[in-house]
Amino acid sequence: MAHTCIHWFRKGLRLHDNPALVAALRDCKEIYPVFVLDPCAPNNVNIGINRWKFLIGALKDLDCSLRKLNSRLFVVRGNPEEVFPKLFQKWKVTRLTYEYDTEPFSLRRDKEVVRLAEAHGVEIIYKVSHTLYNIDRIIEENNGKAPLTYNRLQTLVSSIGPPKRPIPAPTSDDMKDVKTPCSEKHEENYGISTLEKLYQDPESLTEELFPGGEQEAMRRLDQHMERKEWVCDFEKPQTSPNSLSPSTTVLSPYMTFGCLSVRTFWWSLTDVYQGKKHSQPPVSLHGQLLWREFFYTAGLGIPNFDKMEGNPVCTQVDWDSNSEYLAAWAEARTGFPFIDAIMTQLRQEGWIHHLARHAVACFLTRGDLWISWEEGQRVFEELLLDGDWSLNAGNWQWLSASTFFHQFFRVYSPIAFGKKTDKNGDYIKKYLPHLKKYPAQYIYEPWKAPRSVQEAAGCIVGKDYPRPIVEHEVISKKNIQRMKAAYAKRSPHSSDESPSKNEKGRKHKAPSVLDMLIKKKK
Repeated sequence: MAHTCIHWFRKGLRLHDNPALVAALRDCKEIYPVFVLDPCAPNNVNIGINRWKFLIGALKDLDCSLRKLNSRLFVVRGNPEEVFPKLFQKWKVTRLTYEYDTEPFSLRRDKEVVRLAEAHGVEIIYKVSHTLYNIDRIIEENNGKAPLTYNRLQTLVSSIGPPKRPIPAPTSDDMKDVKTPCSEKHEENYGISTLEKLYQDPESLTEELFPGGEQEAMRRLDQHMERKEWVCDFEKPQTSPNSLSPSTTVLSPYMTFGCLSVRTFWWSLTDVYQGKKHSQPPVSLHGQLLWREFFYTAGLGIPNFDKMEGNPVCTQVDWDSNSEYLAAWAEARTGFPFIDAIMTQLRQEGWIHHLARHAVACFLTRGDLWISWEEGQRVFEELLLDGDWSLNAGNWQWLSASTFFHQFFRVYSPIAFGKKTDKNGDYIKKYLPHLKKYPAQYIYEPWKAPRSVQEAAGCIVGKDYPRPIVEHEVISKKNIQRMKAAYAKRSPHSSDESPSKNEKGRKHKAPSVLDMLIKKKK
């Protein structure tokens, strides 16, 4: 039987290593590559303009690649649960394919779409390709529980074996007997949205440093893989949070949107490492990809992973509600130049270094402002190009010492930490230009500068730049005691292990959420 197929693009916005797309083309006479744009979906309502811009770029690039195969991308606006039944009937669809997604919202959505597809007699095929491994398999191997330490994850994936190798992108030969019916009104009916149509103001954008799309992702990957010595020596803690240009790969946004396959990245690194001395996990580049896997596993295996309440592994902390402090932090008005420079870079460019994220997250939560990590999570979700649900939730819990990391007495200084790698404050001067005339000895603490120095710099503290909203040396000590009290209330075994995904110790079958609904095609 020759199928009429929809391939549903969601995160996997690429042609390379896309097994669900390849499965769509098997025994297929017509294919409709579809992206459903649902601005009201829970995972889209909080997205900022940089992420929308990146997504539009990725969709344009994908459409361009599909055109080379005599196909097109169909962008459909609306709720997938309302859109697909109409498309099933309109195009007489017999097969729907997509990449498996482990986020709770996605699982709920997919379960409903699968139910609707079955009601219309549509075959479902999904494939795992957004992660290195089948996350359900990792949980199954760990007796139905998400591993709560990196070492445990390493042990589990070692027993499973290396990740699958990526598969090549479809070629013109693969498409020679497959048509994509397009009308003259394709752009009008199924064209890619503009920022204006998404109620975004393009005038508010700065220079686009990280254009979206598969071609850009592959170009950047190839560029980094040519730096063989740098790749082999890479150790994440040795990179700089405040260098004027990124000291890491900045491939994370491309993996978040699926413009770059994580398996392609893994095996490209393996090829570079071959026969050479190289760094090891957790600090190596392979190690960074396993951290991604670690948080994806936690996100699937731990209930309410993006919340404190109802999250069985998260320390319950009596955080303050202070909207003024939160706004000052989010809008780069804390009076601490290192923190404000980081938040300015984040809002302008959509990316900040991992250690810069450490600094501002610690400052917002247990370090200084004592505001819930959930508030910070929301701001990062809006502003980060790589605002990945699992990684965002996991890292905020880690940095607030709520889950995974428990050395709450180790606090990042908003003054000393930045000085380690940028004594002169060049990073601060770049993102806070009104402070650029301050001498190095005062650039991290402008409030300590004599009035004459402030006047000479053309920036008076309290007038042209805010005073510090807290006294770090005092408040950080107080907050350590508050954290100590929160830890004292914890159950002795509260964070030793994650809950089982299934009652009575039954193993977590992969993928359990959809097992009863989908007959998976190998």
